[in-house]
Amino acid sequence: MPAAPRTAVDKALDLVEAVARAPQPPRLTDLAEEVGLHRATAYRVLVDLVRRGWVLRAGDRYLPGTAVLQLSSSAARNSLGALARPVLEALSERTGMMVNLQVPEVDRSRVIDVVRPDRLAMISRLTGEALPVHRFAGPLALVAALAPADRVPYLRAAELSGHPLTGPDGLLADIERTERTGFAVEYGRNEQPVASLARAVVTRPGAPVCALTLVGLGAELDEARLPLLQERLREATDELTRILSGAGAPEVPQTPEPDSSQPAPTPAPADQPTSPPAPTSTSTEGPA
Repeated sequence: MPAAPRTAVDKALDLVEAVARAPQPPRLTDLAEEVGLHRATAYRVLVDLVRRGWVLRAGDRYLPGTAVLQLSSSAARNSLGALARPVLEALSERTGMMVNLQVPEVDRSRVIDVVRPDRLAMISRLTGEALPVHRFAGPLALVAALAPADRVPYLRAAELSGHPLTGPDGLLADIERTERTGFAVEYGRNEQPVASLARAVVTRPGAPVCALTLVGLGAELDEARLPLLQERLREATDELTRILSGAGAPEVPQTPEPDSSQPAPTPAPADQPTSPPAPTSTSTEGPA
């Protein structure tokens, strides 16, 4: 199947990315070759990028522009990792377990942040790694939250690795169980004696944003403790869902505008003290 032709947006983003990842400020010829554009085409696109502040021209070389730097700063503050970090830390403290944050990719999930207590230093953090659905609880929770048609790449990757899809121990049974309970549980599939418990963060049906996963020793996820861990994980994922939906920040009370149809109060004489105002109750709404 032939590749779709690149749009103007594709070409602009290719050039911005090439400038950003270059080990040293590149020249026009370097950029055109890097992104596979004719030199004249690359130059025309770069002129617009310079005008908009996405690229800075210094002589015959190009650097990331102020728009990129401002966006990077804003993204660092408002990224999923930054928003979720306090939730991960609180969950780890409440459970004593390692907590990671994963996002879905084409046929796996990727770990983008981890909080690991010192006592679990023997367990790999897996930060930055892509995890297959048949070996980890995080991607299993994400896949179970997807629409059935969107699960196909994950199922195919598991099948190609030799993992069964059907039967009591097959991946489809795991997905059905996870979809029904809302929790994915994994015992030692990737590493003995490590176990994990995960739940997806879903802001709209069929489109999970990320998953939170508790990781610890298998004995810590026994039948007696599992319900408590599930409740703590449910609280954390619900909190992160509220944050990502814009409902996690306190609302600022609105001060009513004065009614211009009513006469203004007559000020008291200078030698007569005014009566103290009646006490009012002020409340600040926090996260639900």
